Amino acid sequence: MEGLDEALAAVDAFDRTLVAGLLRSRPDRVGDLTELARAVAGSPLAARVAEAAEKAAAGAASEDYFVALAAARTALLGAVHDALTAGIDEVTGRTREEHAPATPAARPAVNLLAAARTWLSDLARAGWQGIDHDLAGGAAPIVSAMLPHPELRRLATLLDGFAAELAASCPGAALERIPARRWGDLWSRALLLTRPGAAESPIVGTATGRLLPLGVDLHEHATAAQAQVHAVFEPADGTAPRLVRAGVSVPKPDTVVEAGVWQLLRPHLSLLAALGEGLAMELDAMPLTDEGDLIWDDTRARKGDPADALTTARVLLPTATALPTAPLDRHPARIAEPVFLEGYARSQDGDTLTFDVAGRPLLVDTDRIPTASPLTPEAVAASSACIGLLRWDGGGFRLQPLAVETTVRRKTVVLHAGAWAGGTTDKAGVRAEKAATDAVTVLRERAGRLLRK
Repeated sequence: MEGLDEALAAVDAFDRTLVAGLLRSRPDRVGDLTELARAVAGSPLAARVAEAAEKAAAGAASEDYFVALAAARTALLGAVHDALTAGIDEVTGRTREEHAPATPAARPAVNLLAAARTWLSDLARAGWQGIDHDLAGGAAPIVSAMLPHPELRRLATLLDGFAAELAASCPGAALERIPARRWGDLWSRALLLTRPGAAESPIVGTATGRLLPLGVDLHEHATAAQAQVHAVFEPADGTAPRLVRAGVSVPKPDTVVEAGVWQLLRPHLSLLAALGEGLAMELDAMPLTDEGDLIWDDTRARKGDPADALTTARVLLPTATALPTAPLDRHPARIAEPVFLEGYARSQDGDTLTFDVAGRPLLVDTDRIPTASPLTPEAVAASSACIGLLRWDGGGFRLQPLAVETTVRRKTVVLHAGAWAGGTTDKAGVRAEKAATDAVTVLRERAGRLLRK
């Protein structure tokens, strides 16, 4: 794709400057800063970023200049996102709606935003090699002051997680490997969110009609879990179907693993039970953002008729329109486009599975298949049809399987990554759910004793 490598190279160049820090003049980093400025030379950011790059190279950049450099980096990744998404739309024939004018965001406490901006600027000056516990811990009082303000919680959560990662990596001078792209992403996003009005309030409408799940994307970490259901929404007014999402996140003990995770998620999203049972859902004025996210309310949803995900993918997915991505969310890592594939050839090289789709190889990311499901890499390798999320990772597209049609004991079956979301009779799943119940019960008893003391 023309210009793609050059845009990413400019981002990497700037990320190299954040590794060493911008406190002092660094002649060896002038070229990297110049490369970032040159990459946005044809944009409205040109003059401001050129000046910021000059000041940063001299070790004299102020907070406003750091914001300009973060804006340039974000704009480049946004352009990469848009180019990749346009390519997906061209291949799939998908129509994407335009982004509506945003509602002006609330003006949060300016002093707290300034404090966060100062801490992030100090990080840029020190560089990732210069971080220590004192610097990483500087975010703690800022986060504590932000949390009581709903409009600041998005930034507070980001700062809290970022600071925790940095603290776990101290001292930076001893790091053998620095996640420069990831920390650059977190730094630039947080810095832009410190600008009043940067976090747009999404336009929220309502959705009335039938929701047909395609699959669920499960993320599990030591202390948290998230499930995001991808679905096709058929409006009751007969307009074109839309691609939408519904998600839930919960904290979890690190002893709750595999199928036990569903037990924590299930009570907060009735859609998971419907998905596990293979049912559609009827929605009545369910809040829906202009970016395609359902703000789930169980009182506005009821279970509907049986709905086969592969049938939905075959019949409705080709005609479903996609909703736009918010400006600050335009990043290649955010790409997760539902697609349906069949009639592909399969090849395996060690642990690497590849689908040959219309003469083009597509890597299958089997590492993203949750252990809390009957879907396995072996089932995907033997499949004849697949619903998946098309992602961009490591410089190329990869497919994350959500459901496949395959043959088990000479019978054609459909296996879903979210098949156990509503409960399971599978022996391994039942054992994991029981273990999760026991672990949560013990933790609640211990917490109760502590509270009574």
